[in-house]
Amino acid sequence: MKYLPLIWSGLWRKRVRTILTLVSVTVAFTLYGITDGVTAAFDHAIDRLTDAAELRTMSRINIAAGLPLAHRARIESVAGVREVGFWNFFGGYFQDPKNGINASAIDANHLHAMAEVTLANDQLEAMKRTRTGAIIGPKLAKIYGWKVGDRVTLKSRVWTRKDGSIDWPFDIVGVYGLQEGAFPADENFWINYDYFDEARSLGNGTVTQYLIKVTDATRTTEISAAIDRLFANSADETLTQTAAAQIHAQIDRVGNIDFIVHAISSAVLFALLFVTGNTMMQSIRERIPELAVLKTYGFGNFAVAALVVAESALLCLSAAFLGLGIAAAVFPTAFDSMGIAPLPLERSTIVSGMGFALLLATLSALAPLWRVQSMKLVDALAGR
Repeated sequence: MKYLPLIWSGLWRKRVRTILTLVSVTVAFTLYGITDGVTAAFDHAIDRLTDAAELRTMSRINIAAGLPLAHRARIESVAGVREVGFWNFFGGYFQDPKNGINASAIDANHLHAMAEVTLANDQLEAMKRTRTGAIIGPKLAKIYGWKVGDRVTLKSRVWTRKDGSIDWPFDIVGVYGLQEGAFPADENFWINYDYFDEARSLGNGTVTQYLIKVTDATRTTEISAAIDRLFANSADETLTQTAAAQIHAQIDRVGNIDFIVHAISSAVLFALLFVTGNTMMQSIRERIPELAVLKTYGFGNFAVAALVVAESALLCLSAAFLGLGIAAAVFPTAFDSMGIAPLPLERSTIVSGMGFALLLATLSALAPLWRVQSMKLVDALAGR
């Protein structure tokens, strides 16, 4: 600690240069925290908020191909399967195509296989006995002011009725709530499958996907394989995965997001290396005579080198700490405003960010270190 004032005075020799470098590094690590944090938060949130005992079965060809409703009974016969629900994509909107609604047809008798929600018993019973009934999420109720007893007409981009109409009237019979720690899905609009299947003009007797609860989460791989074997070499082969694995697979279809984010972060940090390296090189070059004086007072090569590295580390680590701190502060609010959840900045992002800062400090100090170690005292004292 006794050398800290010496390191500090070296940094603040040129205040404007140091402040500009500090701001540049802080901004870079703020962006790193946000970009890397997004991928880490999604990965960890999916794993943390999905039920490890939930499987999802879709068509091996394409999720849009659908599966026969007759598959359900055979899936229920597999050892270890506790409950089988299903949903069918509806593709609806309210009044204007811009007002997309996440609507799907379900079996109300297996509602809790769909999602971890809370719903009053009388509302669930009303759903079962009302063919045109609908259960909506709390966010839809807030956005559109819908409440129990309202009649709402959705239009579908995909499904026409047998009379050729795309208008589907529904009666809202319930508003569900979310259990603590459940995946934040608060915009669903669930309708009765029987009513939907009877009225649609095509695709009758099929569902988009099965949602399966198993008795033992440690046997998901075994049970998934058993389900897929039932339909192997048939016209409707299946692909069964855990809920988390399927969500990850859907994200991967967009592209290798992790690779893209890490490539961008690496490019930013590489560019940042020139900024910090240039700052350190200028700072050391201006102080060569002073460092030579330190050597004449008995400071060895190692001690002088340690001062150079410490100066670089103080600059980079302080800026990284500030940048990651800003990212951690804005992160939960940003995710909450997107309607996802107030997810925190993952610890892994903070640790990796500080690791990158330490690497940046070390690399930035290499050129100044070479300059210090190769200087000749006579020339350095003479200012040459």
